[in-house]
Amino acid sequence: MNANSKEDFLEGQVLLIDKPYEWSSFQALNKVKWAMRKKFNLNKKFKIGHAGTLDPLATGLLIICTGRFTKKIPEIQGQAKEYTGTFTLGATTPSYDLETGVDATFPTRHIDEAAIEKIIPGFMGKIQQIPPLFSALKKDGKRLYELAREGKSVEIKARTIEIHDFEITRFAMPEVDFRVVCSKGTYIRSLAHDFGKALGSGSYLSALRRTKIGDYNVNKAVTPEAFAQHIAQIG
Repeated sequence: MNANSKEDFLEGQVLLIDKPYEWSSFQALNKVKWAMRKKFNLNKKFKIGHAGTLDPLATGLLIICTGRFTKKIPEIQGQAKEYTGTFTLGATTPSYDLETGVDATFPTRHIDEAAIEKIIPGFMGKIQQIPPLFSALKKDGKRLYELAREGKSVEIKARTIEIHDFEITRFAMPEVDFRVVCSKGTYIRSLAHDFGKALGSGSYLSALRRTKIGDYNVNKAVTPEAFAQHIAQIG
């Protein structure tokens, strides 16, 4: 991190934050914002924002922009993203991840590494994907997850996304680890759900980490706590 003064942050910075597990993206942004406001006595009009929300149950790269660099947010959001994580096979959940409990179980005896390798090409390139019902997308002015929690059934239209790279990095039934590089708007939870269906079984996302956005890499990122400590120690 090269920024060491109030002027640096006001002028504009791109900050790489490693979002912890069970933190919302808003909480991580708030931790960074308040550390800067407290140290440099910044007013409420100080410009700051993040480029792409991560679910609370996901960890990894959250890009935060300050000052004039907030104008870069749409450009950063549009870049390809890389994720690593784990699908758990043989079951589904309503949210397609661990936010909700298992609602159905399925056989897995027929699944081996060869079966998985066979379906991978079907997930490459431009594909149609239906976003999960438990998502922040809006329908008739309401968030989909609000409608889901009210028990309402909603028709969600499929949309085109692009998978640039998709590989299985560990096979240990019922878990498979993966690495995926995908376009903006891709839901890895939906990918997990569709992956299970393609195998004639079920699947949900049990771990997720965002490792890259464009050329930005999580290995250069710091936690919100570490960022706050760094800011506090600036002379």
